Amino acid sequence: MARNEPQFDLSTHRIEALGDGVFAIAMTLLILEIKVPVLHGEAVASELPGAVLALWPKFLCYFISFVTLGVYWVAHHLHFYTIKRADRMLLWINVFFLMAIGLVPFSTAFIGEYVNQQLPVVIYGANMIIISLVLQLHWWYATHNHRLVEPDISPELVKSVTHVILIGPVIYLIAIGLSYVSTKLSIIIYLLVNLIYILPGSVHLHLKRETK
Repeated sequence: MARNEPQFDLSTHRIEALGDGVFAIAMTLLILEIKVPVLHGEAVASELPGAVLALWPKFLCYFISFVTLGVYWVAHHLHFYTIKRADRMLLWINVFFLMAIGLVPFSTAFIGEYVNQQLPVVIYGANMIIISLVLQLHWWYATHNHRLVEPDISPELVKSVTHVILIGPVIYLIAIGLSYVSTKLSIIIYLLVNLIYILPGSVHLHLKRETK
């Protein structure tokens, strides 16, 4: 006689709590990578403005990464607006997602220190691509055959979220390719890609309709 595998539906609360903690630490570590200039001697007053100005690449990368992490935090949060339960596989997908998030302070510090070098630009873009792809895996796994979501979830919402998530990796790949021409151009694209997710789009419209 065939035995059925027991199904254990888990709460999502601890996943969200762990996610919030990892995001908070990663976002805090971003600013800790920017060190205050250390100057000595009588010329401190005249040299200090230039020393602070020299930090602009690091502050720019800090801004880009902080906003980007904010975008991913919002996306992760919105996923759990739809995902109603969890299982073991979803837990591990979240672990790998948060591992990629935890790498952002390093890739940010790397690109901020060597803003004119291609390798840091490529590593930063690759970091963002990995985050996006794992986030998409997270969404696909939860929604496939209504595995962890309500059976009446809108198919249009599922497709819209998928399309929005996958826009990021495509743009990051383009930015990595353009780094062979100009690393500064790639960094500008890293900055502008966030506008796609910050501005209201199809996903927000679907969620707004479903909450009415």
